[in-house]
Amino acid sequence: MTLHSGITARDPRTGLQIRVGVMGSASNGQDPVVGALCRTLGQTIAMRGCCLLTGACPGMPHETVLGAKLVGGHVVGISPAATLKDHVEVHGSPYREYDVLIFTGMGLMGRELMNIYSSDIVIVVGGRSGTLGEFAIAYEAGKLIGVLTGTGGITETIPQLEASLTAKHTGAEVIYDSDAERLVDRLLERYQSGAYTCPCQPAELQSI
Repeated sequence: MTLHSGITARDPRTGLQIRVGVMGSASNGQDPVVGALCRTLGQTIAMRGCCLLTGACPGMPHETVLGAKLVGGHVVGISPAATLKDHVEVHGSPYREYDVLIFTGMGLMGRELMNIYSSDIVIVVGGRSGTLGEFAIAYEAGKLIGVLTGTGGITETIPQLEASLTAKHTGAEVIYDSDAERLVDRLLERYQSGAYTCPCQPAELQSI
């Protein structure tokens, strides 16, 4: 599928812009190759007309933000802080690149819930224990999840983890790909075709 910058990707059921949440390691100093891959991911999300949502943290998610802004993408950050002062001085997080910055005051773990529940599609890049928690929340919530393989961290162990979760049917679907553009396209095709239905949607939308 091909969408171009300036076109808004909308949920076929609700008409709302599709929100793609990117969750990953907030650590700076990642492999430059992985950083470039993350920027390509953000750029692709924006070019496909989706809203990019992150935890407003540094590291891999911020690389996707930088990629999205290169092509004029719309970016929302969900901050663990209650104020911009704490966001910058306590959490050491960026803010200038965001179009919308939401202050939760819920801390890092509380912020994870808002990240996932506010995303239509969740993509995991790299990551450690915090990202693992976000994956678990997304899986439990029945989200459509993409894993950008080759980015290290928990992306290397998610396949084994997912295999152990198959007995519990939450409605979640996980798609793996090492190519950022192809991963986004596969996720959007699945989401927009109506083949995937999130169990969190109201009954009136389930059959659309």
